[in-house]
Amino acid sequence: MSKSASRARLFEIIRRRSFGRGEVTLASGRKSDFYFNLKPTMLDPEGATLLAELTYEALKDDQLDFIGGLEMGAVPLAGALAQISWIKGHPIAAFFVRKKPKEHGARLAIEGLAKGETLEGKRVVIVEDVTTTGGSALKAVESVREAGAEVVLVLTMVDREEGANDTFGAAGLPFRSLYKASEFLKG
Repeated sequence: MSKSASRARLFEIIRRRSFGRGEVTLASGRKSDFYFNLKPTMLDPEGATLLAELTYEALKDDQLDFIGGLEMGAVPLAGALAQISWIKGHPIAAFFVRKKPKEHGARLAIEGLAKGETLEGKRVVIVEDVTTTGGSALKAVESVREAGAEVVLVLTMVDREEGANDTFGAAGLPFRSLYKASEFLKG
C-alpha cells in the first residue's frame, strides 16, 4: 500500500474508532465538543500496523536511538514502532515514562531499559497519541532530559491544534504530527 493510501486508510480507522463529538474534559482541563481516544485505533491490528508504519516513515531518517513518551498513550505506539523498525532493518528501541515512579520494585520513572542501559547521550523522539497543549509530552521531555538524552523531536499522531505548537516552539523543540484535528472536523 502506498504511503498516501496508508494515510487515508488510517484516517478512516481513526475517524471510525477513535474520534467523537460530545462535551468532554481534556487532560489539559479544557472543555471541548470533540474528542480523540486513540486507544481503540492503537490496539486494533490494522490501526496499530498503519500507525507504526507511518510513524516509522516519518522518523526513519532522523537517526534515532529511542522512541518513547508518557504512559499510557505512548506505550502502544512506542512498542509497535520498535517492532516495525526491527522488521525494516533499522531498530529503534522503545521506553516509556511513568507519570509517577512506582512505589515498589526498582521505583523507575523510565521503563523499558535493560539493567545498566541508559538514555545518556541518546537521540530520542517523544511520541504521543493526541496532543492538546503539549503539557503531557513536556513531562516526558523533562524526564528523559534529566536522564541525559537529547530530545530531537516531539511527534504526535493527532494534534488538536490548541497550543502544542507554541508550547514546543517556546521550549525549542521541533514538533510534528501525522494528522491535525481540523482534518477530522471538516467532515
